[in-house]
Amino acid sequence: MIANRRPRPTSDDRELRLWKVGRALIITFAAAVLVAGGIFYGLVYLLDFQEIDTTKKLDAKTLFDLVKLSFGVVAGAGALVALVVAYRRQRVDEAGAHREATRLHTERFSQAVDKLGSDSPAVRLGGVHALAGLADDAPNDNLRQTCIDVLCAYLRLPHTPDPGTADLENHHLYLALREVRHTILRLIGDHYRRPEGTHHSWQGCDLDLTGVTIDGDMDFSNARFARGTVTFSGATFSGGMLDFGGATFSGGMLDFSDATFSGGTLDFSDATITGGTLDFRDTTITGGMLDFSSTTITGGRVDFSNATLSGGRVFFAVATISGGTVFFGGATLSGGRVHFGHATITGGTVFFSDTTLSGGMVLFGRATISGGAVFFSRARISGGTVFFREARISSGTMAFNGATISGGRVDFGRATISGGAVPFIHATISSDTVSFDSSTISGGTLDFSDTTGPAPSGLLTAVGSPVPRTVILPQAWAPIP
Repeated sequence: MIANRRPRPTSDDRELRLWKVGRALIITFAAAVLVAGGIFYGLVYLLDFQEIDTTKKLDAKTLFDLVKLSFGVVAGAGALVALVVAYRRQRVDEAGAHREATRLHTERFSQAVDKLGSDSPAVRLGGVHALAGLADDAPNDNLRQTCIDVLCAYLRLPHTPDPGTADLENHHLYLALREVRHTILRLIGDHYRRPEGTHHSWQGCDLDLTGVTIDGDMDFSNARFARGTVTFSGATFSGGMLDFGGATFSGGMLDFSDATFSGGTLDFSDATITGGTLDFRDTTITGGMLDFSSTTITGGRVDFSNATLSGGRVFFAVATISGGTVFFGGATLSGGRVHFGHATITGGTVFFSDTTLSGGMVLFGRATISGGAVFFSRARISGGTVFFREARISSGTMAFNGATISGGRVDFGRATISGGAVPFIHATISSDTVSFDSSTISGGTLDFSDTTGPAPSGLLTAVGSPVPRTVILPQAWAPIP
């Protein structure tokens, strides 16, 4: 749920602060006198008047000028009064028009909600389009948000699963009601993709889709997420495509925590992440694909902490990570794939610390790591594969400190390590679980201090003899001179 959402200010709030006529006139007259005085003395200064001639006699011309000045002051005062009254009349008219628009909106809203509650799927479909149109025409953001909230609430309502063709009547009813849900998903996506500030755009509005079942397409491609909260917390993704391809994330929150992915595709390919949070904490992934391929991550956070992956695929292939955080800390992997193949990591952090890997694969094959950090600290690897084959590591950190590798495989085969740091400090390695076969080590620091277990396959051959000072090995591994 979206909690503590603060209402946006509306024109009603401004109308309540309208001054009374007497106060408005006093302030207006005072402002007019101050402005006139300022202009007068400014002109006197600019024209460099030294003094004003005085006379004890009042001739006819001077008397006539005084009469004209008196009438001018009275006329100016009348004009100010008329201006204040006209301003207030305009504001009252605007308030009346606003109240009338709100009243008509409320009437249309009630009619649309009645349609949405109809027993007929066709009437419900009409209610969906009526509410979407009403959100477009809403006189303020709060009323627009209310319409969107009702559409989201409809998606959150429980619905009867498909009974199958054995019960043909209820099967057709299920298909008709699913069409209503899919229409809402399509309309939300269509409106959210329109640039913020343009007509009919819903960008910046909150979407509460907690616990919904997504089994159809929803298109957020090229949308911009700079504020607001879009919540899919606890949702079930079983089919279709939720498309964020090419989207820009610079703020706000996109929440998938506790969601279940069993099918379909969640597509973030070519997205740009510079801020905000993409929250996948405690998700369960048993199928489908979460595609972050070719994303550019320079800030923000993509958080898969405590996720459970037993199937499916999470793709960061060909991604560019120069800042921000991709976090799988505390995740449990018993199947499926997390794929960073061909990724370029020049900054930021990729966390697999405290993960439990009993199956599946974490792939960094042919990745380029020239900065930032990739952490497998305290990971427990008893099965599956952590794959760095043909990776190129020239700077940054690849840390397995305190990791326990008792099964599966951590494979640096044919990797090129020319800089950076690859520490396995206090790690525990079982036989044939870590491989540096055919790798090239020409620089950087490899630190196996206090590591227990046999030397990784191919490591001593790769570092050569004598062992460089930047390669720290346990005494039991040291080659015989």
